Order: sequence, then C-alpha cells, then structure tokens
Amino acid sequence: QFAFQENEIKLLTAEIERLKNFGCLGVSPSLEGLRDENAKLKYRLNFLQKSLQEERSKTAKSMININSCLQEIFGAAIQAAYPDLENPPLVVTPSQQPKFGDYQCNSAMAISQMLLKTKEQKVSPREIAEKITKNIPGNECIEKVEIAGPGFINVHLRKDFVSKQLSSLLMNGVQPPAIGKRKKVVVDFSSPNIAKEMHVGHLRSTIIGESMCRLFEFAGYDVLRLNHLGDWGTQFGMLIAHLQDKFPDYLTVSPPIGDLQAFYKESKRRFDTEEEFKKRAYQCVVLLQSKNPDFIKAWELICDVSRKEFQKIYNCLDITLIERGESFYQDMMKDIVKEFEDKGFVQVDDGRKIVFVPGFPVPLTIMKSDGGYTYDTSDLAALKHRLCEEKGDILIYVVDSGQSVHLQTVFAAGQMIGWYDPKVTRVAHAAFGVVLGEDKKKFKTRSGDTVRLIDLLEEGLKRAMDKLKDKERDKVLTAEELKAAQTSVAFGCIKYADLSHNRLNDYVFSFDKMLDDRGNTAAYLLYAFTRIRAIARLANIDEQMLRKAAREEVLVLDHEKEWKLGKCILRFPEILQKILEDLLLHTLCDYLYELATTFTEFYDNCYCVEKDRQSGQIVKVNMWRLLLCEATAAVMAKGFDILGIKPVQRM
Repeated sequence: QFAFQENEIKLLTAEIERLKNFGCLGVSPSLEGLRDENAKLKYRLNFLQKSLQEERSKTAKSMININSCLQEIFGAAIQAAYPDLENPPLVVTPSQQPKFGDYQCNSAMAISQMLLKTKEQKVSPREIAEKITKNIPGNECIEKVEIAGPGFINVHLRKDFVSKQLSSLLMNGVQPPAIGKRKKVVVDFSSPNIAKEMHVGHLRSTIIGESMCRLFEFAGYDVLRLNHLGDWGTQFGMLIAHLQDKFPDYLTVSPPIGDLQAFYKESKRRFDTEEEFKKRAYQCVVLLQSKNPDFIKAWELICDVSRKEFQKIYNCLDITLIERGESFYQDMMKDIVKEFEDKGFVQVDDGRKIVFVPGFPVPLTIMKSDGGYTYDTSDLAALKHRLCEEKGDILIYVVDSGQSVHLQTVFAAGQMIGWYDPKVTRVAHAAFGVVLGEDKKKFKTRSGDTVRLIDLLEEGLKRAMDKLKDKERDKVLTAEELKAAQTSVAFGCIKYADLSHNRLNDYVFSFDKMLDDRGNTAAYLLYAFTRIRAIARLANIDEQMLRKAAREEVLVLDHEKEWKLGKCILRFPEILQKILEDLLLHTLCDYLYELATTFTEFYDNCYCVEKDRQSGQIVKVNMWRLLLCEATAAVMAKGFDILGIKPVQRM
C-alpha cells in the first residue's frame, strides 16, 4: 500500500535534483519560476514523506487480523502448488476444537472438485493438502500444520507470535485493522417523520445505524451520518392550515404546540371530514412549495417542535446525526427529471412521468400528473447528491425490509443512468425486521396503539432501577454511581437486545429477557466487565504499574485457558472485518459474549492474585495474567463503544 507513495517520492527527489542542476548551469530563462517550482516540489515531497511516515506508524500499531494473515500464507501456498488454477478456493476458519489446532484451511476438497471439473484430473484432497503444506512460505505465525481426515489442514499458531500481538495491544491500545485507502461512507439512518412521534419502529434504524457509523469511524473511514427526515410533502398543507386556524398570530407569537402528535391527529381528522379545510390544505402546499415566506415560517415552526422531541431521544441513546431531510433535495428534483428525460428513460403514463428499470416490475414515478414530485424523485435526488456531490465510496441505507424493492429499484436506476459503477462504489440496503411483542405480534400498547419510543425508554429506566434495587445495589453504590448504573443498564440493554439479533430477522422485545444478568445480554456483559476491571484495582495495581508490566513482562500462555483466552482476544480484528463486509452487528455481540465466557473459564482455572487462606493477605500477583485481564477489558470496552453501550466502573 506504500509502493505508490514511495515511487512518487523517488520521482520528486529526482525532479528536485534536475531543477538544481538547471539552476547551477544557468540554463533556465526564469530563475524565479524555477524557485517557485522547486519550492512546490519540496513542499509536496515533505507532505508525502510525512504522510508515508504516519501511515507506516498507524500500520505498525494496527491489530493484525490473524485470519487474513493465514489466508495470505495459504493463498501463496496454493498458488505455488497449483499455478495453473484460476481463482482457487481459499477457506480459512478458526478451529472449533483445540485438538484440531487453532485454525483450519479447508481448501483441499474444493480444489479436488475444481481439478476434476476444469482439468479432468482426479486427485485426492489429502494429496492436495500435502502439496499445499509443502509450499507454505516462511512466516512468523505458524508453529506447525497437520493434515487430518480427508484433507483438512490444521494450523497451530506460535505462542511467541500470539504473546507478541497481545503485548502490542496492551502498549498501543485496541487499534483497528489496516484498511488501506481512507474511503468516505454515507450512512442514512433513523429518519423519522416531522409532526409524528418517534415510535418503536424507529428504534432499530437509529440503534443499528449509530453502531454502523461507530464501526466505520473506528476503522478509519470518513463517515457522514445523515438523518433523512420526512420534512416535506402534502401533509404539511393540512398542518399549516390547522396552525393558521388555531394560532392565527403564529408569525409574531411562537405557538405553544405542546403535543404535536395530537395536533397532527386533529388536522388529519379535519382534512378527512371538512371539504373546505381540505381545499385550503392543498392551497397551503402550493404556497409552501413556491417558498412563500409566511408558509416557510409556519413549516419551520412545526419542524422545530418535532426536532426538540427527536433530540430528547437522541440524547438518551447518545446518537449523533446531521439533519438532511427531504426538503434539502427539493431544488434538485427538476434536474433529476430532466436528466432521465434527456437520456430517454422516461415514459408518460396517464400524465405521470415514469421510469422502468430492467429487472424490476414496478416503475419509478418521478413526476405526478399534477406536476408534483414523489418519494421516488427525492430518493433519486438524495442518491445522486450522495454519490456525485458528497463523493461517497460506500452508501448504506439503514431502512426496514419493507422498503427493499423500492430501494433496490432506486439503486438500479442510479446505476442505469451512470451515476455509479457497483464494482467501484458500494451502495447497500442494510435492511431489518420488525419489533414484535411477547405475543409474537407487532409490538403495540394494550389499546393497540404504536408504542412511543420515549415511553419505552422511560420504562427501561424504571425497570433497570428496580433490578438494581432487587440486587441491593442501592446499599453499596453512591447516588451518583446508582444513577450511572441505571442509565448504563437501561439503554445498554435496549440497544444490545436489538443488536444481538440478526438484523434481517424480526425480534421479540422483552424487558425481562434483556435485563436478565445470565446469558447473552448487556446486563451480563456489563457486570462481567466491571468485575474484570476490578481485579487489578483490588490487588492495588494501578494503571502505571500495568503499563510498565506491558512493556517488560512476557505474556506466558502455558495454561490451556490462558492460550484459549489469548487467541480469543486477538480474533477481534477479524470479527470487525467481517462486519464491515456484511454489516451484521450481531456477530460482534456473539463475540463479546464468547470473550466474556472464555474469560470466566480462564479466571476460574488460573489464579491472577494469590491470597493467604487464613489472613486473606495478597501473597503473589501473577502479572502476566493481570495483563490478560486488561487486554480482555480493553477489547470489551472497544466492543461496547462500537455498540454504543457505556460501561461503568462500579455496578
């Protein structure tokens, strides 16, 4: 990844030398021009050398993805063993049982089939596995390989390699794996509608989108977090008409709209039952779209009331977003329609302008028969802006599965018109299922209404406090510590319950399950984390002593549980890499739970701090084991941070 920069540095150095010679020989007609050119080249050279140094330093500190390393090693071995095979299968996975080593390369069976199909050669997988192992290049991570069964290659890692990686983690902190070129990622998430309250349906998009942003930011990408608010459209006509009737002096006195949801319902009832009001509502839409200042003011007032309500929820859940609603794209709509017309993609159907996209049965309506625009038009405008103006390399739409066909049609239309090439730019719909109640039906209140998100969060706080008091935590924690534990548990459990399920599936919302401190829940993981963090503290070992030990101690991994924990800690980068590819965050939750349970096995079998049985005095501190505790806690803390969960020191 540094080759290009190194090559440019060589060329620039040569060019500076050439200009120096010109100056010495007096050949140049403009000495001033030469000086300027020389200064520019030197500036560019200094910049490149500095950035190359920074990149090298970052890469040196990056956590190594062991799976990727092994894939490179086995990829080279397969290439050397079978140079004529095009794109041979490469499969490297962590071993499920210690007797099969630490990792397995399972390519031999697939290569055997490939040789039979493409070259009509019948070679046993075991023979292929032997040939691959003979061609493994020299490396620092493999201790030995063994061939098992029909051709599985079991890989045993070197203990000094694992120990060295753990020491690096302790000294440099938890660093992301190296990603190469820094790309721009645009994430569209949350996206509630103005004048309607956020409900439980918005919970998933908000939580999943925030976590994805945190992951890409940690990995070193430039992330733009967009809130595609429903802040434009015909519904604003009835809202403004109702505002004029209820608060006629709204232009001079700020209207006290307390309950915007009730305000919306009132205006909707009038729109459905009063013909005169309905006509006025349509006139209001026209005046709003023509940017009449009084109507823009009314629109802004309604939007501001909603914004304040949304922000309360975003503050609770620690969500950061840039608002860029449908209104942002209104002035681009005309050009979008013209572009599709100019390229011959538009058909007229009963006065509507529609676009058929190959492979999709339902066309996009980009202009209604009355000349108005649609969601299709604004979504196309948003797509183009994100690709062509924001220069996004990766676009992620965190939107429910019900929008799948619509979004895929919009993406395909963008591709068809030439806005992006899917081989270069990734445009993905990170779809998710619905939230169900414990009766396995769509999550509703007892009266059948949609559950308001703010009510859900308040209920979570109440239940978390009840749980902490059941455990008598109020007797050992200060009031401040108890409050911190309450918010950590309440919001952590709500987020984790969502993120720990495969987002593609529906999931059952249950406070009882999510607050259970047994099993794969945030309550269990947060409690495990505070216990791990307390081990060094209770042994009177401070951070400075741990840092010194990380520099000087060799992490001994002789006990099988130390070895198992060490390897588990180092799987963190490969877990993150997988999620960057498939956008499935439950993999991180599963990993954190596995890490916590692996730590418990280690702690139950390996004494970190040895005490006298009679007096309880500390007689020995096994520092390398305390360092394993610290490495576990550091990875868990980073995992929590990506999931948007805030652990506490005492719980």
